[in-house]
Amino acid sequence: MSTTRAAFIHRPELEQYAYPPDCPFDTSRAGKARKILASMGLLGGAGTREVSPEPASREALETFHTPKYLAALENASHGDLEVEGLWMGLGTSDTPIFLGLWEYATLAAGASLAGAKLLLDGDADVAFNPSGGYHHAFASRAAGFCFVNDVVLACLRLASAGLRVLFLDVDAHHGDGVQAAFYDRRDVMTLSFHESGKTLFPHTGFEDETGVADGVGFAVNFPLPPQTYDGAFLGAFGEVAEPLIRAYDPDAIVLELGMDALAGDPLTHLALTNNAHAEVVRRVLALGKPVLATGGGGYHVENTARGWALAWSVLSGQDHGPDDLEAGLGGVMMASTDWLGGLRDRALAPSAEQKAAVDAEIARTVETVKKNVFRMHGL
Repeated sequence: MSTTRAAFIHRPELEQYAYPPDCPFDTSRAGKARKILASMGLLGGAGTREVSPEPASREALETFHTPKYLAALENASHGDLEVEGLWMGLGTSDTPIFLGLWEYATLAAGASLAGAKLLLDGDADVAFNPSGGYHHAFASRAAGFCFVNDVVLACLRLASAGLRVLFLDVDAHHGDGVQAAFYDRRDVMTLSFHESGKTLFPHTGFEDETGVADGVGFAVNFPLPPQTYDGAFLGAFGEVAEPLIRAYDPDAIVLELGMDALAGDPLTHLALTNNAHAEVVRRVLALGKPVLATGGGGYHVENTARGWALAWSVLSGQDHGPDDLEAGLGGVMMASTDWLGGLRDRALAPSAEQKAAVDAEIARTVETVKKNVFRMHGL
């Protein structure tokens, strides 16, 4: 049994709030992941515990968000959306106003802040907030289903304690709000693997976005072509992310585990299985740093919940590994949760045409990213 001290951060109230029915963002995903884990006995093992968060305070929120924006967000949540709020991105199809929005957003943010505190206090080695990962929110603007940027708040909390922080984002969408927050800083490095902005919102995150002023070289983007598969993704991760992370040598890692990069997601065009996410988690843990993981995107609800359950099993040292894959899948198909391997997706072999197209683009991007930023880190 692993000795990793792992905290799963969740509160039932997070399941009481919902975006409008026509919005693809489903807040039930975290609760569904928790239900899977509870049924498998993965929340009460040695070294694991559940933590119930509190909403982020106004003081904590204002370490990033402007008071004017927060006032507009709270007012809109309670039925008073003014013209100024519209200019701040509130009330669009991607940022709809709904009953309980303020309560949900501040509680989700509080969960990530709770995770940061656990790491700072030495009370956990890893913490996971599946209700977090709102990486598109800006200081005074909502965007892309995101209203309060919990990952920026958590990174700021860790950095304010004197830690060097790595924000590693494997959500299918580029974390533009987080990049913007730290674009001129080097105490927080942002490293994002995402579907190319040529084919996906927010249409940013290209290789030449590397930071400004003191932050030059500390914003790193790896845009992925459509149909990127596990082998190509993990190859790029090994060639780019791992040497950069070791060179930067962070004191803590904030990891966004959006599951919208999975094959079959209705909003994106990548072709990963959750085995790739599990391997990223394994490689991150091998660095021996405190880790705060969050959720993020994921618009196929069942796949997302299962992916986060698998991620937690790896984070908490309870994963049996891919060797149990075949037997585990049989267990899941029979509605049994006896096999941890049942959380893992079936392997997806790329077609020859897919492999040729993806591999060529990945190879080009690897060389471009190395040329742009490696020398700044002594690589």
